[in-house]
Amino acid sequence: MGVGDTKVRGIAARAGGWSARHRWAAVGIWVLFVVLAMGIGTAVGRADVKESDQLSGETSHAARIIDDAGLKEPAGETVLIQAKGTAAKATDAEFRRAVDSVMKSVTDTGAVESVKSPYDTRSISKDGRSALVQFHVKGESDTASDRIEPVLDAVKKVQDEHQQLRIEEIGSASMNKTFSDAFGNDFQKAELSAVPVAFGILLIAFGALVAALLPVALAVSAIIATMGLMAVVSHAMPMSDTANSVMLLVGLAVGVDYCLFYLRREREEREAGRDAQTAMKIAAATSGRAIIVSGVTVCVAMAGMLFTGLAEFQAMGLASLMVVAVAMAGSVTVLPALLSLLGERVEKGRIPFLNRAKRGKSNGNGESRIWRAVLGAVLRRPKVALAVAAGALAAIALPAVGMHTQNLTLDQEFGDKLPIVRTYQSVNAAFPGGADPANVVISAKDINAPEVRQAITDFRTQAVSSGASQGPVELTVHKQQNVATIDVPLVGGSDQKKAEKSLALLRDHVRPDTLGKVSGVSAPITGSVAGSKDFNDQIVGSVVPVFAFVVVFAFLLMLLCFRSLTIAITSIVLNLLSVGAAYGILTAVFQHGWGASLVGAEGVGAIISWLPLFLFVILFGLSMDYHVFVVSRIREARVQGRNTLEAIRHGVVTTAGVVTSAAVIMVAVFAIFGTLSMQSMKQMGVGLAAAVLIDATIIRGVLLPAVMALLGDRNWYFPKWLRWLPDLTHDESVVMPEQAAPVAAVPSPVRWNDDDQDRQVRV
Repeated sequence: MGVGDTKVRGIAARAGGWSARHRWAAVGIWVLFVVLAMGIGTAVGRADVKESDQLSGETSHAARIIDDAGLKEPAGETVLIQAKGTAAKATDAEFRRAVDSVMKSVTDTGAVESVKSPYDTRSISKDGRSALVQFHVKGESDTASDRIEPVLDAVKKVQDEHQQLRIEEIGSASMNKTFSDAFGNDFQKAELSAVPVAFGILLIAFGALVAALLPVALAVSAIIATMGLMAVVSHAMPMSDTANSVMLLVGLAVGVDYCLFYLRREREEREAGRDAQTAMKIAAATSGRAIIVSGVTVCVAMAGMLFTGLAEFQAMGLASLMVVAVAMAGSVTVLPALLSLLGERVEKGRIPFLNRAKRGKSNGNGESRIWRAVLGAVLRRPKVALAVAAGALAAIALPAVGMHTQNLTLDQEFGDKLPIVRTYQSVNAAFPGGADPANVVISAKDINAPEVRQAITDFRTQAVSSGASQGPVELTVHKQQNVATIDVPLVGGSDQKKAEKSLALLRDHVRPDTLGKVSGVSAPITGSVAGSKDFNDQIVGSVVPVFAFVVVFAFLLMLLCFRSLTIAITSIVLNLLSVGAAYGILTAVFQHGWGASLVGAEGVGAIISWLPLFLFVILFGLSMDYHVFVVSRIREARVQGRNTLEAIRHGVVTTAGVVTSAAVIMVAVFAIFGTLSMQSMKQMGVGLAAAVLIDATIIRGVLLPAVMALLGDRNWYFPKWLRWLPDLTHDESVVMPEQAAPVAAVPSPVRWNDDDQDRQVRV
């Protein structure tokens, strides 16, 4: 059979063949899909996650009571009035004048209501040197930050008039405005800079303008389409801004990678002397298939987030799953059509010096000379390479044994760069827990019933006498709705562990002894500390089902797609090593502070609670990109007649360039998010970037070939009792053994474990 007679079967090959033959139709369908998805999404709008949907447990119960009662929780604000290193007391005339001035000034803005004097609410510190004026911002709490500026200006004016006192405002609206002003464009700039960074790396990788533009254009179009689809599905499963940002990260990474895999294989086949049509067919059935296997595996990993029960995680998982599916579909359909349309013009805009540099790093057969040298050393001494690489990864992962997770406090998240963070610390020092009080939401048939009023009074008294709070314990009653709320400052303040102990006292002892004795009364306890505790508990509870789902399904996919028990097991083990190394780096840098200054971070003593599970899902999925691509090429070489050692050599060195380019893009994009001001974003960016770098170098360049070299023909072991499973390996190569490029080693026949011993690759 001649080269031009190459036949292909399989989804990827058929999709690529159809698109190449009906190129204008394929491009038109894709453009129509993107436009329709975005248009419909814009028309229906996006439904975002509600607070009551965020968590299960008491936090969610409290939010539902407020929602069902039709209450709109206003944005609360507090003004701290504090003596500056003097003997001044809250009872002094000057101090009282400052309090009165604050109350009058904020009231005169017309933007606030329910202004309370510290002398009425007893919001005066134990040492008598600090007091709190409390009030609410009028209107919707979600938009309160848009209306808070006149109030902040009024407080600042009072501060200017009373220099001997510290007069500072803090609250949800003022914090949101401060952070929006300081960091509002931070995340957006990072998102926007990710695209030109990816394009620049692709330009270096391909050395041609048009070839570099194609992956970026397809990735961006996949992201645009997914944004529309997110809006549509949000009415069944609410979405969020966080889910949108994660979708953009994942979409750019996998969208560019998938196109990169496809383009590099098509270019490699043309450089080997094959005509454009045959090169396209080979790329469709090899890289196209690898893209589908990888995409399905990544989708399975992302689906693991749906098992957390956390609305935010479920939104991130579904959004990521959709963008991967869209990018995968675009890569195996519209990309072949565009390549067919462009033909040799895909090489337009060549950069001469880049092409010379690239030729100097390869041997003309698509093989990287640098990686050939590295691989030569690995394959000569695979046991030594395995011991060194595994030992290095174990050392990197070791700090993760002592990983501590929690929701970061305000000062941990932002440091002390902003004045409002110092205000937060001052309020917590003077009024422990006052900046983040626990909130008891009480629902009763009759909130004014004598037994209910007495239980509320007993709760307020015992909250202080038990040691859970130092007061003041504030009560707000909504008579018409039969709902009351109690704000309880927790002893421990910004110290999360101590505050959680105070919360446990309230939940496990004070509440059962008071409110719990009244029939028909429901009193869930929420607030910042409670929300953090409930979130952590739910995250911990979802670790086992999420890990089990992702690992089991990834194992099954590898087993079916490579028809090898050994490959499936090693895939899982190597990916887990990659994740473990990422955990170790995170713990070392952000918990212990080792080398934190090198990435502009600080050792804050903890890892943000959602990150380990998020990293596991994301990294396990993305790592499969490289693994599937490399192992597919190794198996392809084995099918063509190379012995196992030569197949490993050929598979790794021919994919090293594209894997390196893909990894550099991912590392660069993730590293951008490591430059953001928020510690949680730094942790995410550094963790992802470090893990991808390790995965593409130590894992795929050293550990994988070393392990496969030691296993030899056992790499292809497939027990007889599993032969009933469907065979998904059929379109792995369209290059028959007699068509393969010459190899250095004498090929040995492929020995299959299946009953049809004499079968060849089905193409």
